[in-house]
Amino acid sequence: MPRPVASLLPLASRRLFATVDIASLACFRVLFGLLMFVEVWRDLPDIGPLYIEPEFHFTFFALDWVRPLAGDGMHVVFGVLGLAALCVTIGLWYRTAAAVFFVGISYVFLLEQSCYLNHIYLLALVSFLMMFVPAHRAASVDAWLRPRLRADTAPAWALWLLRAQIGIPYFYAGLAKLNPDWLRGEPMRTWLAESADLPLAGPLLREWWAPYFFSWGGLGFDLLVVPALLWRPTRALAYVLALSFHLINAAVFSIGIFPWVMIAATTIFFEPDWPRRLWNRVAARVGAPPSPAPIVAGPPAHLGRAQRATLVALGLYVGWQLLFPLRHWLYPGDVAWTEEGHKFAWRMKLRDKNGYVRFFASDPELGASWKIDLAGRLPGWQRQEMSGRPEMILQYARFLADDLRARGHAAIEVRVVALVSLNGRRPQLMIDPSVDLARVEPSLWPSLWIVHPTFDD
Repeated sequence: MPRPVASLLPLASRRLFATVDIASLACFRVLFGLLMFVEVWRDLPDIGPLYIEPEFHFTFFALDWVRPLAGDGMHVVFGVLGLAALCVTIGLWYRTAAAVFFVGISYVFLLEQSCYLNHIYLLALVSFLMMFVPAHRAASVDAWLRPRLRADTAPAWALWLLRAQIGIPYFYAGLAKLNPDWLRGEPMRTWLAESADLPLAGPLLREWWAPYFFSWGGLGFDLLVVPALLWRPTRALAYVLALSFHLINAAVFSIGIFPWVMIAATTIFFEPDWPRRLWNRVAARVGAPPSPAPIVAGPPAHLGRAQRATLVALGLYVGWQLLFPLRHWLYPGDVAWTEEGHKFAWRMKLRDKNGYVRFFASDPELGASWKIDLAGRLPGWQRQEMSGRPEMILQYARFLADDLRARGHAAIEVRVVALVSLNGRRPQLMIDPSVDLARVEPSLWPSLWIVHPTFDD
């Protein structure tokens, strides 16, 4: 007779405290640290243009107090990030280095909403988890300096926690693609047309079937790759497909280090001892001593107080990661248009917005109105990102109002005309032009000043 679900849950909980070979976690630590160092190195030329030179920074809700450091402060931040990444790689002061990297990358991430990228958010989450995952107990300087720290095994929950964190973005990215635009090949059609001049692949990207191939293929990949990686018979094929998927993304789209991070992170779904077995194969060929398989322990008969507390913490963290991306269902309208609930939800590469925004100021006391010229006030990359994001438009309207009040316009009003095209449609009003945005307070409630168009497709 099959066991009832109620009796399976305690068994599954106890299995999280069995031990597994630590080799996979140690390998993940090395790959993650190296890629983080590369990411920091790649970002060095952008410190000035992104964080020092702009007059204004778009912040996240309730985090407008997060500001760039003055002088050489931002260069110091990135220097510390690079050093922390190297320490994680070699396992030196590992937990402290992971904590420093988490705080540092989170700080940089929150400085400028215009630079929001899902993969930076993922890196921050993974670096947070690395503070607790004992990936430094093997193949690390810490284990060499402190022999009592050494271990060939780690608790299974550490492995499954990282698997969950890597798997959730895959799943929600696929879930978000189940929308009419994506299924009809948009905005993939637009993006492929922009890459049609690539050598060799360019002519294929112009074919009528290419947008559907990439759209439907990406949908199927995101939804199925994690189950396929977890099931041993399909794991090798799934990883080959994952490798191909991310390499194609790296070639066709400018998405930085993200494909390489996912190629490395996906190895966490392999058997825990895969690096040890790989080393032993190489050792057998070169005559080096093999690495013996560790003795792993099964699940405990009962969970102690510390284990129960760990289980609660794991449940709260994973539960939050599963629920938070769904918050856009609490808002009316199309999230791709309103952006309410879009960020931190793994809604990756789903919409293409083009349009323009014009800000107009009115001073009732003077009976005067005028257009505000943004040239010289906002860099092009900030203007482009703001043009399709209502929250950012509101934020900048309030900044302009504060600036004009400081110049003597006590009763200033700021209104916006924003015409935006979503995924190739005709441009439509996104902001109610009759609303004085200078009087609108930022809120987590639905924004009544956003115009909800009726799409005619």
